[in-house]
Amino acid sequence: MFTHVMVGSKDPERSRSFYDKVLGALGIGPSQSPPGAGRHFYGDMTKGGAFGVGTPAEGEQQHANGGTIGFIAPSSQHVDAFHQAGLDNGGSCEGKPGKREGAPGSPYGAYLRDPDGNKICAFAPPGR
Repeated sequence: MFTHVMVGSKDPERSRSFYDKVLGALGIGPSQSPPGAGRHFYGDMTKGGAFGVGTPAEGEQQHANGGTIGFIAPSSQHVDAFHQAGLDNGGSCEGKPGKREGAPGSPYGAYLRDPDGNKICAFAPPGR
């Protein structure tokens, strides 16, 4: 459905370091960066979607009010590693790892804010 999702960063290299570790904990990455572009991408938009972070083309960074970007985790252990990697690399907790009883199937997930304040999460399918 999507080619990519992009979030802004005031410091793309700090973001690359953060996301290389956080998404690396989910088996994604490392980033692929066009030389000098100030943007870093994870995944392959030609094969079903990519996530990008970089300097906003419009200049001033803004956050999506109520926006969250969710990543698939292979297991609850990967969710735990994602969350810990985020905390260890400049992110902040927006929801500790655990079952989400209000979500369909009660999946296991965790929420973070990246160093620029963008909200992300990782969820493992129920039973994993």
